[in-house]
Amino acid sequence: MKQLSKYFLRGLIAILPITLTLYLLYIVLVWSEKLALTILGGVIGRFYVPGMGLVIGVALIIALGYLLSVKRVRRTVMLIELPFNNIPVVKSIYSSVKSFAEYFTPATDQKAQQVVVLRVPGQPLEVVGLVTRKSLAGLPEGFLKGDRVGVYLPMGYMIGGYTVFVPVEWVQPIDMSVEEAKRSSLIAWMARTPEPPTQ
Repeated sequence: MKQLSKYFLRGLIAILPITLTLYLLYIVLVWSEKLALTILGGVIGRFYVPGMGLVIGVALIIALGYLLSVKRVRRTVMLIELPFNNIPVVKSIYSSVKSFAEYFTPATDQKAQQVVVLRVPGQPLEVVGLVTRKSLAGLPEGFLKGDRVGVYLPMGYMIGGYTVFVPVEWVQPIDMSVEEAKRSSLIAWMARTPEPPTQ
C-alpha cells in the first residue's frame, strides 16, 4: 500500500503541472475568443474563424509593447499609474502585481546580470544571487570603499529580496541563466533533478 501511494504521488506530481498549464491556456484562449467576438461582433457579423481571438489578442499585446517603447507613451502611462502608486491599499496590490510581472520580464540589461554564489569568508553558507552592479560608481557617499559589487538575493515564495554590497572576491559565478535562477528561487529551489533510469 505504501508503494502504491508513492507511485500515485509521483504520477500526480508529474501530471499536475502539465494539466494546470493546459487548463490555464484553455481559459485564456476561451476568454480571448469571447472578447474578440464581443468587440468585433458588430463588424464581422457571423464571420468567424477559430483562433481569431487569440491572434487579435497577441496582435494587441505586441502593439501595446511597441507603444510602450515610445517615450511620450511611457510618460502618459506614468501619469495613469500615479493614482495606483499613491492610494494606500491600491498601491500595495498594484506594486505587488507589477513586481511579479516584471520579475519574469526579460530585462534589456539582463546580459549585465550574472548568477553567482555568495560566500561569506569563514561561514559554511552559500546564497545564490544576481550581480546587478559591478561597481559603486554613481552611488551616493557612505558606502564602504573598495572593489565591491551589488548582489540581489531573491527570496523564495515571496516576490522580493535584498540587495547587498560585498567585496568582489566573495562571489563566484555559476553556469546558470538569470531566468532559471529566478524560477528556482521563486520555488525555494525545490525542483528536483530527474532521477537516473534504473537498469
